[in-house]
Parts: sequence; C-alpha cells; structure tokens
Amino acid sequence: MALLLCIAAGITVQQLTPAPDDTVGALAATRDLAAGKTLDPADLALLNVPRGLLPGGSFSDTTALQGKQLAVPLRQGQLISDSQLLGPGLLAGNPPGSVAVPLRMADPSSIQLVSPGQLINVVLSGGDGYEQPARSEVLAASVPVLWTSTQGGKGTQWLGDGETDGLIVVAADADQSRRLAGSSTQGKLFFVLVAPAPGRPTAPG
Repeated sequence: MALLLCIAAGITVQQLTPAPDDTVGALAATRDLAAGKTLDPADLALLNVPRGLLPGGSFSDTTALQGKQLAVPLRQGQLISDSQLLGPGLLAGNPPGSVAVPLRMADPSSIQLVSPGQLINVVLSGGDGYEQPARSEVLAASVPVLWTSTQGGKGTQWLGDGETDGLIVVAADADQSRRLAGSSTQGKLFFVLVAPAPGRPTAPG
C-alpha cells in the first residue's frame, strides 16, 4: 500500500513539473534589491520558468542587465523585466507615442511625496507678483510618474551623470511633452497629487 502511494505521489509531481522543453531561462533577483540599485552579476540568478508564465521584456543574459539601474525595489526571487529598469522600458503599458520627460521641481523636498505610478498635475507658476502678475498654469494633467530622484543614483539612461536632485520623470503624450519641454526656464514647477480615475489602476511601483 505504501509503495502504491509513493508511485502515485511520484506521478503527481511529474505531472505538475513542466517538461524541460516547456521551460525557459529568466533572470531573477538573488536577494531583496532597493530601487536605484545598479545591477551586477551577484544580484542575478538564472531560473527555469514555464513559458506561459514568462513576463514580457524579461532577460536571460546577465551581460544585458549588468550596469542597469532599478527603478523599483525587487524581492528575492522576483523575475526582472525592462519595465523595472530606468530607461525606455518604463513606458511599457502607456499609450503609443508616450515619451519620458524629466522635470525639475521648485521644491526638491516635495519629491518625497511621490513614487512611480502616482498620477500628478504639473503646474507652472510664473510672475513675481510685482512687475509681473503671478499666474499658475496646469501644463499636464494626470501624468504618471516613472521615476524620482529619491530612488537613488545619479546617472540614468535619460539624464546622464548630472545632478538629479529635485528631478522626476513623467510619461507624457506629444502635446503634453511640448508644453513641458523647457518649462523650468519659464517659471517654477510644482505638482499636485491626483487620485486615479475609477477603473484605472496606477502602475506597479
């Protein structure tokens, strides 16, 4: 009787275990990794994953990830995809034609209030209240935040190696990006937090 139970258990395990042809290699985090971490080979492990569970934009070659910077924290064993890295992959899931726009906020400490996936209105405040009348204008409404300078790191694929304090990167459409381009030279930039519309989840962060 015990032998029959062992055989049955073995068959069940075999049925639940994908055949080698049904799995592919994918890189995962070897330990908990913080946002802003620059990846090196010690951070990566190759796992065999069923093809049907493989996320889009995943990696199987460590050289493709070495030196890349995380935009979000990862848990040990979590698979890595391009949407979790600083760079164009963060635009995954946004409407076609979206671009990543870096903005410098007038109050750098306010960046601590936002994280990737948060929707914001970008507001331009101009004038000095004396010779020039003070005015405020919403340049872009309900744009998602892709990255903030509080996540660590100085250089990114968008921003180079310059100073990043007070910077955020948002996803914007063509019209919004034209209004946002060079806006920091026209006045001071601020943001307003926006609640997501019903049925519209925020991006994972």
